[in-house]
Amino acid sequence: MTKFANSDRIQSMIEGLDQFTATPGAGTTRFTFSPEFRQASDYLRAKMQEAGLVVREDAVGNLFGRLEGRNTHLEPLLVGSHFDSVPNGGKFDGPAGVIAGIEAAFLFQDHAITPHRPIEVIAMIEEEGSRFGSGLMASRLLTGKLNTEELSQITDGDGVSFTQAMQNYGLDPARLDKVVLPEGAIHAFLELHIEQGPVLETHGEDVAIVDRIVCLTQLRVHIYGNAGHAGTTPMAARCDALVGAVSALSQLPDLAHKIGQDAVLTVGKLEVKPGGANVIPDEVAFTVDIRAPSEDVVRELVDQTRLVIAAVEGNGLRAEVQEDLFAPSIMLSAELHGCLTKHADQLGLKSRTMVSGAGHDAMIMADYTPTGLIFVPSRAGVSHSPDEWTDYDQLARGVDVLFSTLREMTE
Repeated sequence: MTKFANSDRIQSMIEGLDQFTATPGAGTTRFTFSPEFRQASDYLRAKMQEAGLVVREDAVGNLFGRLEGRNTHLEPLLVGSHFDSVPNGGKFDGPAGVIAGIEAAFLFQDHAITPHRPIEVIAMIEEEGSRFGSGLMASRLLTGKLNTEELSQITDGDGVSFTQAMQNYGLDPARLDKVVLPEGAIHAFLELHIEQGPVLETHGEDVAIVDRIVCLTQLRVHIYGNAGHAGTTPMAARCDALVGAVSALSQLPDLAHKIGQDAVLTVGKLEVKPGGANVIPDEVAFTVDIRAPSEDVVRELVDQTRLVIAAVEGNGLRAEVQEDLFAPSIMLSAELHGCLTKHADQLGLKSRTMVSGAGHDAMIMADYTPTGLIFVPSRAGVSHSPDEWTDYDQLARGVDVLFSTLREMTE
């Protein structure tokens, strides 16, 4: 088995980045534009520079590290992932792909190789949507799928607008129009990511080369009622938003069970207001995440979800459903899939082709430029948890595939 990547160096960078968390000892919590996010950005900048990259930060906080090519006029090959996190998440989701790109740059440096085509390593913001409730934000901004008008309407859970958070972080919202990449500005995009599922580990395989990403949507639901005193308002006179929400929530999982076809539905966030132990709730907000390989199935589940939510209205209750994100199922580049698979085989690795059930920046970039996606194993399939783990030697094998592919594509 041929080896290139330095697993000790990868481990050092992953663990170095993981120190920047708002919840030490309780997983990685690194929200976009937080103090921890700035510290992490500075750390990645230093590592990129150490790997010989010229670093810049764009108008929205994405970090780019450029390895110049012999032909400086060619469009760069972009490689990377995100470095924000879910609350109390793991150290590998996102950072594994950023560090993989930096390690690949180190390998070009180690072997004294100057690529013919430039390579840029990118560390992206707000993929998870944990702070602003809008996932895949960096890739949508880069590709023009999220405009500045839409961005100006986005706030976090504390009511801080995205643009205000940018300013607090040291960025200028007036430069947001500079984020969008011109058509044809990137030759291709490659992303390495942890699988976040059990398949590779179960089958004893080293990497998966993704050929397709499922369709997904994220809904934000609000149920409105009337607040009142918990002790003095008779049960028959109540307009309890939480009771209405629970009625709907109890039905939603069955929708996915009944429709089948590998559809999944998740309610991942629930807020009850005003949140007093002795106050009848007057507002409940929750998210609904729906995914399936088929766009038609996702649309059908959205329609059914809307009907369930609408059914709670009446007797003073009111409901609203907003679609925050819709990403169609997308095929990744067949040419890049073949190239990545070829190099996995040449390296002596066990690989498989896989459909991704998770949305990654690759799914947005694939509409803009040829895109490839590599998965490495996740222990027990655990992710979005402090227990998330990928063996560093396994991560190094994924980097070997990435590096070998980058070498071929930039010769």
